[in-house]
Amino acid sequence: MRTPIMAANWKMHKTVPETMAFLDTFMPLVRDLPQDREIIIAPPFTSLETVSRALLGRKNISVGAQNMHFEEQGAFTGEISPLMLSDLRVKWVILGHSERRHVFGEEDELIAKKITSALAHDIKPIFCIGETLEEREAGKTLDVLQSQLAAGLGNVSDERMADVVIAYEPVWAIGTGKTATPAQAQEAHEAVRAWVSQHFNSGIAEQIRILYGGSVKPGNVEELMALEDVDGALVGGAALDPESFAEIATCSI
Repeated sequence: MRTPIMAANWKMHKTVPETMAFLDTFMPLVRDLPQDREIIIAPPFTSLETVSRALLGRKNISVGAQNMHFEEQGAFTGEISPLMLSDLRVKWVILGHSERRHVFGEEDELIAKKITSALAHDIKPIFCIGETLEEREAGKTLDVLQSQLAAGLGNVSDERMADVVIAYEPVWAIGTGKTATPAQAQEAHEAVRAWVSQHFNSGIAEQIRILYGGSVKPGNVEELMALEDVDGALVGGAALDPESFAEIATCSI
């Protein structure tokens, strides 16, 4: 049985006071959160300490970061290291997000180094993959996903693969209001699990959690969660509102 994950990616939103206001509303709404799921909140770096402190003692709600450098320290102006994240009790990190790939030019090789580093420091990566609209219309979706998987996970052992979460995020559905149809989402997730089964052992393929991301909201999350190979959601815009994200976090699964 795979424990579903509902993860909030706040991207570049919320000051520390705004983060505190969110938590003041959100935490009471999930006070009785079922224990059959995990919740992750990934705020901007400036709010990691605030969220981390608020979640102390909560077993199934944890804090994640939106990015990290693969080195522990060095002359990397503006970067955040895995040691810095661990110091703030960060348990998760989002890596390979399409905005990092397409806006900031991160390539597969760099993402792979970050995944390896995160695992080495006991920070669990949420590894994002996904195709652009042009790639989907050209019939290249599965080729793109398999290429990104091979590049990002090539140096991950079977043992450490158990700590990886994969997030399928069709680029054309992120922040657009468009969501992959259930058939499109299931096809992609099933293909990802099949790839993992081919390149790692079958037990890992059954165990690994694959999240869907791309305009997830309260109105469609239960339909997505009903799909056989969807194990949770990576939520953007709908996670900025505490009541909206609480509804997603407590949805029927």
